[in-house]
Amino acid sequence: MSDGTNQTATDFGTFDYIVVGSGSAGGVLAARLSERADLKILLLEAGPRDKSFWIHVPLGFGKTFTDPVVNWRYMGEKEPGLHGRRVYFPRGKVLGGSSAINGMLYVRGAPIDYNLWRQLGAEGWSYEDVLPYFRKSERQARGADKYHGGDGLLNVEDGRWTNTLGDAFIESVAACGVPRNNDFSGATMEGVGYYQSATKGGRRSSSATGFLKAAEARGNLRIETEALVTRLAMEGREARGVLFEKGGVTFRANATREVILAGGAINSPQLLQLSGIGPADLLKRHGIDVLHELPGVGENLADHLMVGRGYESDAPGSFNYMMQNRFRQGLAVAQYLLMGRGPFASGPAPAGAFLKSDPSVEEADIQIFQSAMLAEGGKLMPQNGFQISCYVLRPQSRGHVRIKSADPKDKAAIFANFLDAEYDQRITIAAMRMMDRFVQVDPLKSLVKREVWPGKPLETDEEIIEFVRGAAYSAFHPVGTCKMGHDDMAVVDPQLRVHGIGRLRVIDGSIMPTIASGNTSATCFMIGEKGADMVLASQ
Repeated sequence: MSDGTNQTATDFGTFDYIVVGSGSAGGVLAARLSERADLKILLLEAGPRDKSFWIHVPLGFGKTFTDPVVNWRYMGEKEPGLHGRRVYFPRGKVLGGSSAINGMLYVRGAPIDYNLWRQLGAEGWSYEDVLPYFRKSERQARGADKYHGGDGLLNVEDGRWTNTLGDAFIESVAACGVPRNNDFSGATMEGVGYYQSATKGGRRSSSATGFLKAAEARGNLRIETEALVTRLAMEGREARGVLFEKGGVTFRANATREVILAGGAINSPQLLQLSGIGPADLLKRHGIDVLHELPGVGENLADHLMVGRGYESDAPGSFNYMMQNRFRQGLAVAQYLLMGRGPFASGPAPAGAFLKSDPSVEEADIQIFQSAMLAEGGKLMPQNGFQISCYVLRPQSRGHVRIKSADPKDKAAIFANFLDAEYDQRITIAAMRMMDRFVQVDPLKSLVKREVWPGKPLETDEEIIEFVRGAAYSAFHPVGTCKMGHDDMAVVDPQLRVHGIGRLRVIDGSIMPTIASGNTSATCFMIGEKGADMVLASQ
């Protein structure tokens, strides 16, 4: 059959809804839609099934971080604010998307994030509006309460590895006057403590394991992996299906109700642009007919910029210490297999803090991570040690995602524009000074043998920001490129419908008008839950 653009495609069938992308939002969305037995759902994922052993073991984060089988491994454009360096953006290309390869920290952001969305025109997205959907998605091991759900499909539990270095970090930060907080997703974010993680018994909980495994058994949800969606199939200004490639064959799948993009902040705007929806100048430059000019597609990219300090330590309890001899490795493996605890049950940062750069600010504006490892370039260093890293929670710098050609297999240009805003520089400097202060206080001070990096005193603001420009990297939280709202640069309305296009929605992290304060996965799970209700309510 022809798809109407002189491209021959094999008919793949007709479905009520087609969901493109199986990540934190897309997997939730497809699973929830399939709860309606009268609906037929197709979920398309570019990557393979989540069969890799390292996906499910939290310590495997270090393996999947660069694995091309399950990771898009995007490289950004040169960043002027980072001395022209190109930044790495890992993104999940596997069933479960980035929820299958991320650091598993469960952080929701602050109420002011969602209240700001409402102020910016996203009706129905205030904190009061979204809290029920956070609770709906969550199966909190501590039990349900005002802030947490107890019978959702995403497992959340306390970290299953505490250690000498993490305990010392918490004690030293608390000694500096920071309140202790054992629930960063509860009444307040501010404080220091151990993170909770999206795991169950020390195994990763993703949209694939939590939502899709059970949903696929219903029979009305078809999941196609290794299926790269190349373009929307349009009739006029209505989405009627998608074209995708699998096994060297081009297929067309049709949707009687809606097509829903859930590819994330990089893939969703790329697919819209390839389909003729986006900034007219960009589309024309690459020979793509302009179906609908929507200048905000791919703009408003926000991400957290992370930078850290590394310390050598003789204290036991780090990943480096475990890896220094086979006996300790064997003990760690046994601890994990028998009890689901220990280093193998932990993501990259067990402990952390949410801090105010100044007492006058309304909410914490800095996030800190304490990692019980000393690593450089993604590899453990031979000496024992730990790192403390930070980022600005609500950065003001904005970048973009733009296609480089009309070929869907060409990766898009990703430009985060890091440190463009003076605010981001100022708060980053404050965070760097805070981290230095913490290691000057016992008990952490007594565990530090020497500072590995920066490795020299950074006295002035200029010296600090110069170090940051040469050392900082993405925290892997790109959002905002199909933002929600009503202004000229908005891509979707508060019901997540693409402006000016019928039967097409975007439901993923790209719809965030501003970035959430902290790790973004939990927010994307919420978006999937709320988006599913919106879709079903509109029938």
